Amino acid sequence: QVQLVESGGGSVQTGGSLRLSCAASDYTYINNCMGWFRQAPGREREGVAAVYTGGGSTYYADSVKGRFTISQDHAKRTVYLQMDSLKPEDTAVYYCAAADFVSCGVAWPRTEYFTNWGQGTQVTVSS
Repeated sequence: QVQLVESGGGSVQTGGSLRLSCAASDYTYINNCMGWFRQAPGREREGVAAVYTGGGSTYYADSVKGRFTISQDHAKRTVYLQMDSLKPEDTAVYYCAAADFVSCGVAWPRTEYFTNWGQGTQVTVSS
């Protein structure tokens, strides 16, 4: 089972940037769909972005297209989420998640496919 550790959350003002990291501890990082989700108070968890580690295909929620970029480093088994032009509505707890041995075309953004989750990291954007 893939173990995931997130880092990089924090507080910024509107228009600022943050980069989240998600380190996968298990070799089965390969050929997984790795996704970032977020959950704001009182709201359902939603998909933000995903990348298929086997081929590099990326997927984004409409609300973050053009502002967020997901990338990966195979050697470090790490997935990154670069968040630029942040808005107050981006405030949430961000979670990294892995869907083992399934493409993002199938899994994302359906949370039921993601069986491994990180502990979450808080992102706060103030106006």
